[in-house]
Amino acid sequence: MRIRVSLGGSGPPLLLMHGHPQTHATWGRIAPRLAERHKVVAMDLRGYGDSQKPPGGERHAAYSKRAMAADAVAVMSSLGHGRFAVVGHDRGGRVAHRLALDHAGAVERLAVFDIAPTATMYALTDKAFATRYFWWFFLIQPAPLPEKLIAADPEFFLRTHIDGQSKTPGSTPPELFAEYLRCYTSEGAIHAICEDYRAAAEIDLEHDAEDADKRIEAPLLALWGARGTVGQTYDVLETWREKARDVSGRALDCGHTLQEERPDEVLAELRAFLG
Repeated sequence: MRIRVSLGGSGPPLLLMHGHPQTHATWGRIAPRLAERHKVVAMDLRGYGDSQKPPGGERHAAYSKRAMAADAVAVMSSLGHGRFAVVGHDRGGRVAHRLALDHAGAVERLAVFDIAPTATMYALTDKAFATRYFWWFFLIQPAPLPEKLIAADPEFFLRTHIDGQSKTPGSTPPELFAEYLRCYTSEGAIHAICEDYRAAAEIDLEHDAEDADKRIEAPLLALWGARGTVGQTYDVLETWREKARDVSGRALDCGHTLQEERPDEVLAELRAFLG
């Protein structure tokens, strides 16, 4: 599997994983400062950015969070890091959750941004959540329905998605949006993204059910946007205390993309948590 990474700094290893519809570029405002104290590895998840976009295969298993977590371990192992800290936003946070369950010995500390556990969010779905997070139910429709509809005007879909989730005007500047659009419209990207969501609604839920009694052993920091859907819908800390033994965190005054909307606060929280 070909995974695109960006490296910087020296010190204890730190893996950064982005969400949808971003790429590793989402960390641009904090990664250089994190690199003052850490060996930072920012990766594009499979199917996103400039990473490989394989076929989803039977039951979309190639885009299971288990497969993506294995990518992360392989990337870090190839760089000589058998144990490391992990920060994941959105989809990256879901990969990080699975990583901490499947490869507990590799994860020293774990931070997740603006998510509640996937199984919890699906189990508690109501009309308000389905309306605000409509793409969770749109992208999982059988191919090629969402792929064709998005491809008709991907810039409109991407702009609507980002602007709807961000509550801080200007936090995704034109040059960063252009990079996201370049990646979103690259060959196979839209289908791969749909496969990611299809896997989340099927095989990922099965994996989560199998591990319902397992708990994340590493210390977990949860940060979320007070003005976003997750922060306004769930008791975020309580949802993670059902999944992990050592949980801390708080809300920031922003929407979904904390690292772009409140980079200074995110940096301060991570520095305190990572030590």
